[in-house]
Amino acid sequence: MAQPKPHAYEQVKAFVKTRITSGEWKPGDAVPSESALMVQFSISRMTVNRALRELALEGMVTRIQGSGTRVAELHRISSRLIIRDIKEEVIERGHTHTSHVLLVATEKATAPLAKTLGLRTGSKVFHTTLVHLENGIPIQHEDRYVNPMAAPDFLRTDFTQFTPAHHLLIHAPLTDASYQIEACLPGRLIAKLLHIKTSEACLAITRCTVSGVHVASVARLVYPGTRYSFAGQFQP
Repeated sequence: MAQPKPHAYEQVKAFVKTRITSGEWKPGDAVPSESALMVQFSISRMTVNRALRELALEGMVTRIQGSGTRVAELHRISSRLIIRDIKEEVIERGHTHTSHVLLVATEKATAPLAKTLGLRTGSKVFHTTLVHLENGIPIQHEDRYVNPMAAPDFLRTDFTQFTPAHHLLIHAPLTDASYQIEACLPGRLIAKLLHIKTSEACLAITRCTVSGVHVASVARLVYPGTRYSFAGQFQP
């Protein structure tokens, strides 16, 4: 049986979303005018207006009378370092959080990692890597190692539903933390995962958290510089 054709306004939405999520249209770029989209899709202004209105409600674009429609400026969104769950932050902004789980594994700690976590070299550690997305746009690459003594059930979490930070905030409550922020280039793999060029500057935060007598985790979080900014403080 043939699949029903999408409504005309859904075709416009899909066209705009694809250009944004692929990185072809950057935050702040102008979206084609209603008139241009009417001609391109051979549809009415009312239909185009509905598509753009829904995209604005989803946080994908911003519409300003007299200035047209532009790709939403995600880089204006700040992440305050109160050590929070990124999914919670995204939802509070009225946007949709999703994640791509790349790795969930048990590994042996290298000497530098063991020293950071307060373990012996070769000790068992948990390792996860994910990409977090806001409205379908990658905003963070997370590479995290967790001390099993602080969070023994960590790998039992469904990371498509709950973030690593969510599990740790509940099961290994913070008593201390330290972090370092630096500018960096993403490298070929992370650039591909974040849908950016290898020449695009990123913000990287390396964060170490402590829960009671244990160092709970160490994570390196990489954000596209054009999509995110930081304001930092720590509150346990």
